[in-house]
Amino acid sequence: MPVAGLVPAPRREPAQADLLVRNAKVFTGDPGRPEARAVAIRDGRVAALGDDHDLAHLVGPGTKVVDALGRRVIPGLNDSHLHVIRGGLNYVLELRWDGVRSLRHALAMLREQAGRTPKGQWIRVVGGWTAEQFAERRMPTVAELNAAAPDTPVFVLHLYQSALMNRAAVKAAGFTRETPDPRGGQIVRGRDGEPNGVLLAAPSALVLYSTLAKAPALDEADKRTSTRHFLRELNRFGLTSAVDAAGGFQNFPDNYATVSDLARSGELSLRIAYHLFPQTAGQELADLKRWTEMVKPGDGDEWLRLNGAGENLTWAAADFENFSEPRPELAGYEPEFEQAVRLLLENGWGFRLHATYDETIRRDLAVFEKLAAEGLFPGGNRWLFDHAETVSADSLDRIAALGGAVSVQNRMSFQGAAFLDRYGAEAAAHAPPVRAMLDRGLTVAAGTDATRVSSYNPWVALHWLVTGRTVGGTQLHPAGNPIDRETALGLYTRGGAQLTGEQDVKGTLREGSYGDLAILSDDYLTVPEEVIPGIESVLTVVGGRIVYATAEYEGLDEAVPSVSPEWSPVAHFGGYQSGQGGAHQASLVAEAAAESEQHRRWRVARGSVPETTPSFVDPCFDH
Repeated sequence: MPVAGLVPAPRREPAQADLLVRNAKVFTGDPGRPEARAVAIRDGRVAALGDDHDLAHLVGPGTKVVDALGRRVIPGLNDSHLHVIRGGLNYVLELRWDGVRSLRHALAMLREQAGRTPKGQWIRVVGGWTAEQFAERRMPTVAELNAAAPDTPVFVLHLYQSALMNRAAVKAAGFTRETPDPRGGQIVRGRDGEPNGVLLAAPSALVLYSTLAKAPALDEADKRTSTRHFLRELNRFGLTSAVDAAGGFQNFPDNYATVSDLARSGELSLRIAYHLFPQTAGQELADLKRWTEMVKPGDGDEWLRLNGAGENLTWAAADFENFSEPRPELAGYEPEFEQAVRLLLENGWGFRLHATYDETIRRDLAVFEKLAAEGLFPGGNRWLFDHAETVSADSLDRIAALGGAVSVQNRMSFQGAAFLDRYGAEAAAHAPPVRAMLDRGLTVAAGTDATRVSSYNPWVALHWLVTGRTVGGTQLHPAGNPIDRETALGLYTRGGAQLTGEQDVKGTLREGSYGDLAILSDDYLTVPEEVIPGIESVLTVVGGRIVYATAEYEGLDEAVPSVSPEWSPVAHFGGYQSGQGGAHQASLVAEAAAESEQHRRWRVARGSVPETTPSFVDPCFDH
C-alpha cells in the first residue's frame, strides 16, 4: 500500500466531564442499561454511564466530582400537570400547611404569621393540605381563625370544596349582606344574613379563586424572586421538569412574563413546557385564534417552550370536581367545543383537556370521532385527557384508538375520603384506573395538580400510586390495583417527556439525554412504603447545573436572592413542612390526637355524634 506521507494522528483524550456523580446506585430508567454506578455530564448532557473506574478518565481539572455515598440516583422527576407559573407568582405570599401533621401546629403557624404580616396584606393558606392529614381529623373553624388573627385578613382554601375567612378577610373582600351568591358558588350566611366566613364551591370553585384574587399581589421584582424560590422548592424534591397546565387567572402573555424573563437570563432551575388557557367565557375562540397567529407549539427552547392549548378550551365543557357535591350536569357545549378543537387541529396545535368524569369524556370523544371521520383528528398532534378519575373501559379503548394519552394526578390523596363517601368503595378502587390505562398501551404521565388542591411534593403522589392510600391512610385501591414502584417512577419521568415530545432527551439517564438527575435522601426502590412521602433530594442537577443541595452537599448549589418581602411566610417557615421539629412536633401531634379523642367522646356522650370512628371532617363542614 502506498503510505508515503501518512503519519499517525495524535491520540485524542476524551473531553473531561463538567460534573461526575460517582459511588451511586443509579436507576437509569433505560431498559437497555437499567443500572450504573456513575454518571458523567458534559455540556448539559449525559456523556457517559458506567462504574466509577470506567469514568475515571473523564475527570479533569475542571470537573466537579460528587460522591453520592452509595445513595440512590434517579432521572429528574417531571410533574406532568403542575400550575408552576401561577404558583411561582404567589409562592412567597402563602403559608403552606403541606405536610403539617396537626391542626394545633397549623394554627400556631397562622398566629405567629399574623404578628409579622403588615397592615393591608392577607395571610393565605392555599392548597396542599386536607383535614385528613391532621391528628385532630378536622378543619379549623372560623372562630379559630378569628382568635389566631383578629385583625389580619385570613383566607384558608380547602381543596376544591370550600374556603374559610376570618372577619377581617370578609371585610377586606367586600362581602356584605347584599352581596349575591355567584353562579355555582355560595357565600354562607348566619341567621342575621351576614356572611359568616364560609365559601362553598357548589360545585364551581370560581367563587373561591375570585375571592383569593382580591388579595394584594406582588410587584414585578418580587414575582421574579418568588418564582425562583418556588422552583428551588420543587428542585428540593428532585423535580427537574414540569408541564404547566395553565389555569384560571393566568393570562397570556402577561402572566408568563416572569418565567420568560428568567429563561432569557438563564435563571430557570426547572424546565417548563406550558399551555395556554382561554380566560373569559364567550371569548375562547377569539383567544385561541389570536394565539395560533402569534405562537406555535415547540416555540422556545429546552428550558421554556409552548406545548399546546388547555387544560380548558371552552369554559362550558369544564366539569368541576368537587367530590363533596354531585357531578355537575353540563349544558350542550359541543358546538363551540368542536369549533375550538377544529381550529387547533387545523393549525397544528395539540391540547390537554380537564375531564374528571366519564360522562364528560364520552361527550368529548364523540366530537373527536366526528373530526377523525373528516381526517382531521389527531393529525399528528399530541392530545390528552387530564384527571379521568371515573373514565370507563370503553372510553379508554376510544382514547387509545384516537392516539390520545392521559395525565393522572394524586387528587385522591387529598379528596379520596370525599369521593369514597359519595361514590362508594367500588368506584374509589379504580379512581383513576391507572393499571387499565397501562394495559391498553396508553401513554400515561403522573403529576400533582398543585398548588391549590394537592401538594407539589411528588413523593406524596408516588406513594399514592404504589399504595392506593390517601394522606390520612384511607385505603382506596385494593391489592392488585396500585402499580409497582418502577412503573410509577416511569410515569413521573418518561411519561411527562412523552407528553411534550421530549422522550428522546428527557426521562431517562443515557448518553445524549439531558443531564437531569436527583440524589435521594432514601432509596425509593427499597424503603418501606410509609417512608416514601418523606423522601427528598439531597442534590438536584438540571442540565449539569447543581440547582439544589443539602446535607453533605450544602453550598454546592447556585445562590438565589433572599426571600422578599421580608415578612413572607416562606422566609420564616419555608415551604413543605417535613418533620417539623422532631420530638417537639411529635409531642404536639400526640397532644392534638388525645385532645381530639376527648372531644369526640364528649360529643358522643351528648348524643351529637354516633359511637363510630370519626370522619376526617367535622360534620359542620360536611356539605
